[in-house]
Amino acid sequence: MRRVVMLSGGVGSWAAAKRVAEKHGTEGLTLLFADTKMEDNDTYRFLKEGAENVGGELVWLAEGRTPWEVFNDERILSARFDPCSKILKRQVVDRWLKENCDPAATVVYVGIDWTEMHRYDRLRERRAADGWTYEAPLCEPPYLSKDDMHAWAEREGIRKQKLYRMGFAHANCGGFCIKAGKAHFATLLREMPEIFAVHEQREFELRELLGPGAYILKDRV
Repeated sequence: MRRVVMLSGGVGSWAAAKRVAEKHGTEGLTLLFADTKMEDNDTYRFLKEGAENVGGELVWLAEGRTPWEVFNDERILSARFDPCSKILKRQVVDRWLKENCDPAATVVYVGIDWTEMHRYDRLRERRAADGWTYEAPLCEPPYLSKDDMHAWAEREGIRKQKLYRMGFAHANCGGFCIKAGKAHFATLLREMPEIFAVHEQREFELRELLGPGAYILKDRV
């Protein structure tokens, strides 16, 4: 049986991978990472250290574009849609699975935890229709909070990612996310104003191309 863990660079996916390795060992274990080319350098550090800690084979994939390049090419900018996740992550991962794995002899693991069981249920049903088996180790007891996961990683000698230490809820895309809300972007502005300014400029540039209806956050003054 081949076991593939979707590794994102976040602490949840590391904890899921750790549970899989502890239960099944590392023979036939693949840690699969899809790079958006926009991750924080410290997230890459955590990813590498975490993969080494878990064991198994780290497979590093990349479509090649960044989220902003996808927004430009797809001619869309809206918090309601995330073509970046679809194109840079899901499609890249699905292609690799089809080319390298037999659905009948593969279990795919995700880092969704018990607080979002509904997401896992939908994913499991959707992928089962295509013949794939998906599991979410963090949806099983003992249930862990994010603080529990961070403490676990640090006991293993893996320092918490910089973005988490700054107060971000996730460590994806260098602190940016097309579907993030005002509180998230306020944290980005406060903690990394130079990074905020880069994304602000990219939004202005894309709005000139797509028109005034292209924006991330609404003005609710």
